[in-house]
Amino acid sequence: MSGVNEILIIAAIVAGIFFVPRMMPAKRQVLISQKMITLSGRMRLAIAISIIYPLVVAAYFQPWKKDLALFLYVGIGPVALYWLMKWVFTGIKDRGG
Repeated sequence: MSGVNEILIIAAIVAGIFFVPRMMPAKRQVLISQKMITLSGRMRLAIAISIIYPLVVAAYFQPWKKDLALFLYVGIGPVALYWLMKWVFTGIKDRGG
């Protein structure tokens, strides 16, 4: 029975993703669409590498069979550290401090 519950939860999430924005007022949707963030080429590359690198490391180390901690240090750690440092330096640059 747990398989049916999981499928129903996923279906509810997908339905929420499609129907909740339609229930919002049209004026709010216009404001959201005006604040679209455009990504530079470097940012797109950083996002792509942040997705591909852990996948490649996971394929190599196979953390589901071996040591999960090693995968977290080598696979997820550098990506998390990069985005943390980018967040900090962007905040310093934006505030001038």
